[in-house]
Amino acid sequence: MSSEQDPLDYLSLGKRVRLSRLMYEHGPGNGRMIILPIDQGMEHGPRDFFVNPPSIDPDFQFRLAKEGGFSGIALHIGLAEKYAGKYAGRVPIVLKVNGKTSIPPDTHAMSPLTASVEDAVRIGADAIGYTLYVGSPLQVEDMNQFRRVKADADRYGMPVILWSYPRGEAVEKKGGRNSLYAIDYAARVANELGVDVVKLNVPVDDPERRKDQPAPYDSLEYTLEEGIEKVIKSAGKTLVIFSGGSKIDDDELLRRARICLEKGASGFIFGRNIWQREWDKALEMAAKLKELLLTV
Repeated sequence: MSSEQDPLDYLSLGKRVRLSRLMYEHGPGNGRMIILPIDQGMEHGPRDFFVNPPSIDPDFQFRLAKEGGFSGIALHIGLAEKYAGKYAGRVPIVLKVNGKTSIPPDTHAMSPLTASVEDAVRIGADAIGYTLYVGSPLQVEDMNQFRRVKADADRYGMPVILWSYPRGEAVEKKGGRNSLYAIDYAARVANELGVDVVKLNVPVDDPERRKDQPAPYDSLEYTLEEGIEKVIKSAGKTLVIFSGGSKIDDDELLRRARICLEKGASGFIFGRNIWQREWDKALEMAAKLKELLLTV
């Protein structure tokens, strides 16, 4: 690969080294990523583990990340400190440095800091994850908090993966959090803020809510392929990985994954669609996704 084609060529050396571990040394190894997140335990509570009871033990996800050949695992500091020891060097860590519970409503969403960039360096993480709620009434505080986190990350050469999530009453009134308007805006915000990788949801075209979106989105009719291509372009040089969201039909999951890759995505961050399955089924789905990452 020539330097002109290297998607990491604008990054500092530390960031390039750490992102290269996620993109080339682990996972499919071809410059794409597949990350297994387990931050849902804080974000949603224990309810997500009822579907597959063994998954409540974080060791289940660590073993799955290792044996399934994932690029890394994303989780909060407590789980990293308590469960990552025996997987040191074999399962790269994306440390989530902020988070919240789902108990209060999302009308004024903001995730306080739960860890620091120094914590990420201390435990040997290869990236940090930060959730930013685009459009929340608290976005001023959120962006100021993120600015300080990014300054630390830049100083330590730590890549930043942004969970760029539209939230708040204003977002819901303008088409909803999964509208093309909202996801496209979230993608552009990530690029403007200077993050290295952005996690996005796949945009959903709801004809009944299309008119609620600001112009020109209110008149846009688009296919799934066109919507995904649009948000990836809005992310610019920021690498895009798509979320799997709540568990969906296998064929639909693989169809969406293929389209994302065809349109230029750098990979996936799939949690519940993987670890809510029994062990063998989880490994089977991981293998299918890795095959797509290698062949599409």
